Amino acid sequence: MVEIAPGTRMGAVELSVSDLDRSLDYWQRVVGLRVLARENGVASLGADTELVRFVEEPGAQPADGHTGLYHVALLVPDRPSLARWLAHAARDQTQLEGLSDHYVSEAIYLRDPDRHGIEIYADRPRELWEGQVGERMTTAPIDVENLLAVLDDTAVEPFDGLPDGTTVGHVHLRVADVEATVGFYRDVLGMGLMAQLGPMAAFLSAGGYHHHVGGNTWETRGAAPAGPGIATLRHATIVVPDAAELERVAARVADSGQEPEALADGVLVRDPAQNSLVLTA
Repeated sequence: MVEIAPGTRMGAVELSVSDLDRSLDYWQRVVGLRVLARENGVASLGADTELVRFVEEPGAQPADGHTGLYHVALLVPDRPSLARWLAHAARDQTQLEGLSDHYVSEAIYLRDPDRHGIEIYADRPRELWEGQVGERMTTAPIDVENLLAVLDDTAVEPFDGLPDGTTVGHVHLRVADVEATVGFYRDVLGMGLMAQLGPMAAFLSAGGYHHHVGGNTWETRGAAPAGPGIATLRHATIVVPDAAELERVAARVADSGQEPEALADGVLVRDPAQNSLVLTA
């Protein structure tokens, strides 16, 4: 198997939303991103770099039951940043979907008004889990008291949004078939399979990271992609280190029988669930 370059990482995620003003309010006020650009129904948000992009599709309905985005995972630089976000969420009584200790990371989950899933997380030191992701990665409740103890006073700890250095750490997708998903991300793109839960979920990455891409069938086994009128994933971005690697990966996709679509800044490909991916250098 030809492996994808170890320096490969995730880039911005583009989503359709039903009400751009409502989405911008939520992602600024609750999530803590700032607007980087806005024009003609399209807006870009991030910290010091672009992390998400919204395209307004007025009246679009949530994508429940369709393949697409499960969550976009925003990786903060350190544990105090995660604690500050949680203190802010507690003060504002933000509705959360869960708080999970995955051993490799600590993660907080929520959903935006279009039911797009969001994870805000901090990694545990890599030396704790390097080479052991399949054995170590789990789901347990976060020790909230221990996490917040890194702050002096949660009641007054300032929150000025997600800090510079926040990245899209991974993207977790809703897929129709896990084996087909593994076949594409591992055998075509060249990511390593880090962990798999039978036919239900798989986690893959470049360079030994715990996962850059997750795919699950918990709500979508055999499901179809979302069509028009649905607020859904427009594309995720996979950033490879250079143009030569981009050419190599695109050629492997072409060899698999799919014709990559040339874009101004990369190529567009699709996984077996028809989730769109922009490969860029």
